[in-house]
Amino acid sequence: KGKRPQTINQLSGGEKTLTATALLFALYLLKPAPFCIFDEVDAPLDDANIEKFNRIIKKFSRDSQFIIVTHNKLTMAAVDTIYGVYMAEQGISGVSPVDFRDFEHTASFEVVEN
Repeated sequence: KGKRPQTINQLSGGEKTLTATALLFALYLLKPAPFCIFDEVDAPLDDANIEKFNRIIKKFSRDSQFIIVTHNKLTMAAVDTIYGVYMAEQGISGVSPVDFRDFEHTASFEVVEN
């Protein structure tokens, strides 16, 4: 089962991402850091691998904090807190934090737009 070994240049973007994150998390097992920043690391992954990536992040987040820049809805849905960044005015960014842990005991919540 699985693929034949290939050179890194023959791997797809998703396979390269999985290889790099596997190496990173292996290093984390040896020497954990207090936080880690990922910038759109999930972009080349398909939905099945994004779900796996999110489970790994959840496991490692017990000991470290993760800051993940993403446009992926599956990753956004898997986090405790999300910070939406938007352009309030030309050249001025705004930030809207939502802590989903506040809604754990609520069946639904209303999104209010400014």
